[in-house]
Amino acid sequence: MSIWMRIFALVFLVMSGFARADDTSLNLALPTDNTALLRGDEPDFYQVIERNLHGVISHPWQGGQYGFVRDPVETADGTTYTRFHEGMDIRPMRRDARGEPIDEVRAIAGGKVVYVSRAAGASNYGRYVVVEHRWGGCPYYSLYAHLNTISVETGQTVRLGEKLAIMGHTGSGINRERAHVHVELNLLLNDHFAEWHNTSFKNDPNRHGIYNGLNLAGFDLARLILALRGNSSLTIPAFLIREEVFYKVIVPNSPNFQLPERYPWLIDGAPGEKPVAWEISFARSGVPLRLTPSAKGVSAAELSYVKPSPIDCRNLTRGNVAGRGASAHLTESGRALMRLYSFPD
Repeated sequence: MSIWMRIFALVFLVMSGFARADDTSLNLALPTDNTALLRGDEPDFYQVIERNLHGVISHPWQGGQYGFVRDPVETADGTTYTRFHEGMDIRPMRRDARGEPIDEVRAIAGGKVVYVSRAAGASNYGRYVVVEHRWGGCPYYSLYAHLNTISVETGQTVRLGEKLAIMGHTGSGINRERAHVHVELNLLLNDHFAEWHNTSFKNDPNRHGIYNGLNLAGFDLARLILALRGNSSLTIPAFLIREEVFYKVIVPNSPNFQLPERYPWLIDGAPGEKPVAWEISFARSGVPLRLTPSAKGVSAAELSYVKPSPIDCRNLTRGNVAGRGASAHLTESGRALMRLYSFPD
C-alpha cells in the first residue's frame, strides 16, 4: 500500500469515527441561559399562561409545560385538561429598558438548519427556526418559535449551544409580557405533506413546506433532558418506549408510508417484505410509539384499540379519537391525520 493510500485510509477511519460519535451521542443542552429546570425550579423556568376557569383568572406556570396542560373542562371524574401543548415555553432571564427580552436562543444540539421563517405573522409560531439532528442514523427536528431576530440561514451547520436567534414575542396570542421561546423536539411524519395539506386545507395555503407544525410530532424535551442527566447513554427510542400506548390505528400500507424507513426502531417484529397494513401505536399526545405489521386488509384508517376511560376520548387525544369503549372511533380530523401518515396513492 502506498503512503498516500495509507494516509487516506487513516483519515477515513478518523472521520468515520467522528461521524459515528456525532450520530449516536445524544448530548442535549437547554437553549437559553435559563437553567432553573435543572434545579427543579419549574416556576422560574416556564412562562406562565393566562387561564380563565369559570370566570376566575389565574396565571399558572404549568401551562408552559409539554403535554395536556391547557383548556380545563369539568367532567364527572374531575378537571381534565383538553388542549395539548407540544413544546416547552421558557421565560426570559433579561429584558432591555423597553421590556423586550434579550436572551439568546441556542441550538440544543449540533445539526443543520433546515428551515427559517422570518415572517412574524405567517404562523402561530411567529418567526421560527428548525434544526435537523441525526442520532442513530435517524433524523429529529428541534424547533424554536416566537423569535425576534434570527441569526442563521437555511443550510447552515450549527454546533451545540450556537446562537440561533434572540427571544421575542412574535406569533398570535403572545405579548411582550409573556415573551418566551417555545422549543420542540420532533419526529417528521411525511415528505408528501404539501400535497396532503393542499387536499385537506384548500383555503389555507401551506407556507412552510414539510416543516409545518402539523407535520411534526413532538415529544417531551424537558423530561428527556432531565432523564439524560441520570443516564447519559439514553437514546430516543429507549426514552419513547416508556410511553403508554393510548390508542392504535391500522392504516393501509403504501409506498408513501415513510415512518418504517425514517424511524426503523419503531418497527415491532419483522415487517416482512411488504405488509398488507401497519398498526400504529400512539401515545395520548399523538406521538407514534410502535409500528406493527398487520395482515388485516383495510382500505382506510381503522381504530383498533383505545385505552378504556369514562371520559370522552375527544378530550384525551387532541380530538383524533372520540367516544368511549366500543363506540370509540376516529374523528374526521383523526382520519385526515392518518391519511398524512400513509398518504395512499
